[in-house]
Amino acid sequence: MQSHENLAAPGYLAGRIRAREESHRRAVLLGIAGLIVFSTSPVFGHHLSKQADAFLGGRDHVMQVCLVALHLILQPVHYTFHLLLLAGLAYAIWDRIGASRRLRRVLDLLDWGAPAPGSSMGSAVRDAGLMAHQVRVVDGLPSPAFTAGFWTPHVYVASELGTMLSPDQMQAVLAHEAAHLRRRDPLRLSVLRFLASTLFYLPALRRLADDAADEAEISADHEAALGDGAGRDPVVLASALVEIARCWPSQMQGGSHAPLPIAGVAGRPGTDLLNRRVRRLLGGEAVVGTHLTRRSLAGAGAVLAMVWLSGLMMAHPLPPDVAADQGFMGFELSPARSHGAHDSHCDHHGAFALTHLFCLRGHSHKRGQPCPHATSHTGLILRGA
Repeated sequence: MQSHENLAAPGYLAGRIRAREESHRRAVLLGIAGLIVFSTSPVFGHHLSKQADAFLGGRDHVMQVCLVALHLILQPVHYTFHLLLLAGLAYAIWDRIGASRRLRRVLDLLDWGAPAPGSSMGSAVRDAGLMAHQVRVVDGLPSPAFTAGFWTPHVYVASELGTMLSPDQMQAVLAHEAAHLRRRDPLRLSVLRFLASTLFYLPALRRLADDAADEAEISADHEAALGDGAGRDPVVLASALVEIARCWPSQMQGGSHAPLPIAGVAGRPGTDLLNRRVRRLLGGEAVVGTHLTRRSLAGAGAVLAMVWLSGLMMAHPLPPDVAADQGFMGFELSPARSHGAHDSHCDHHGAFALTHLFCLRGHSHKRGQPCPHATSHTGLILRGA
């Protein structure tokens, strides 16, 4: 069994737990960056660069698949992603503004005061590395302690904690919140939620943002226990977390304050995260979990496939003898066949593009001639020369 001294040693987390946590953090960050880049670049990429056009120029078929027909079929899909992205951006702005207002309304209701100099709370604030003006002590706070504020974050702490916890435990809790404040976690997490709301059609991104929020709690625990070189005992923070989880719900029954909105707030762990935090602080085996599910991953894969396929097809230039008819939003929606050209292999006059997706037989055309597919105003019906 590990001794108390071993638990407090700076290297007590070295080994499998630390390696798993670092690997998980990298995977979360890469996953967030990858989903953002790979889900947005095909939407605008072909409008900004002509390299794909040059690469695909003259390639009107891939084996038996007609790229011109595929272009016409996937046009509505591509522009749907344009609309989804714009709608998501508007929703994300509205959501963040609303979250900020809700948080401000609730915080304005709190009757707070600065920690009294010389009091146990004031000593804990000082020992945790915080300034008195950064901490607001509140009677009847609905959460025991949290950090809130996007531009000028403050630590809000319930006055009841002073009697519930020992001085060392109080210092450890405030050191945890001080880490959130230094790292500006409320702002960072709000930005992640903004991105997740913008790409709302990728639920996996929102779940990765939840993973990032969990990792912010773990990092704050690590800094509070060992990160500043003060040599705090991680067991003290673990015991404080357990004590708060055990006593806080009963302490707050019948409270008059509404629950705080989660946006802009750091330091509110769930039950599974609480178990992980306590176990790792005690030097035990901690499960590094994720909010991702197979369904969210499958959904992300399907969306990315459609984004890339439709974006690639929009980068595919239509044959030079196809005139561009400007349609919805000024983009090319319904190219029309020039009537002066007759080198065609399309014998499906008046057919839908879907019926000409595969060029199998019945065609006669000169080698190297482009596929002369064209559309009506619906963007779907093919007309031959």
